[in-house]
Amino acid sequence: QVQLVESGGGLVQPGGSLRLSCTASGSLFSANGMGWYRQAPGKQRSVVAGLTSEGNTNYLDSVKGRFTISRDDAKKTVYLQMNNLKREDTGVYYCNTYGATIWWNWGTGTLVTVSS
Repeated sequence: QVQLVESGGGLVQPGGSLRLSCTASGSLFSANGMGWYRQAPGKQRSVVAGLTSEGNTNYLDSVKGRFTISRDDAKKTVYLQMNNLKREDTGVYYCNTYGATIWWNWGTGTLVTVSS
């Protein structure tokens, strides 16, 4: 079973940047699309950015132009570069498969707090 470990979150002021990382164990990483998901306070977890196995990217409208998803298969890591952060970006960020037929066990996520 693949294990996912997210990191890179923290407290940042509005307009700031963070780079999240998610590293996977196991040998199935490169075969699947990967996505970043956010659970904002009091809300359900939902997709923020996805990178398909074909290399296509999809973003939540509110993060387009500010967030960039990428991956390094050699490192079994997917990244989320977040620029010009806004208060509404606050939440716990998780990674998991995207556009795939399987889900891996969710990691503990990494908390992003955007506040002045």
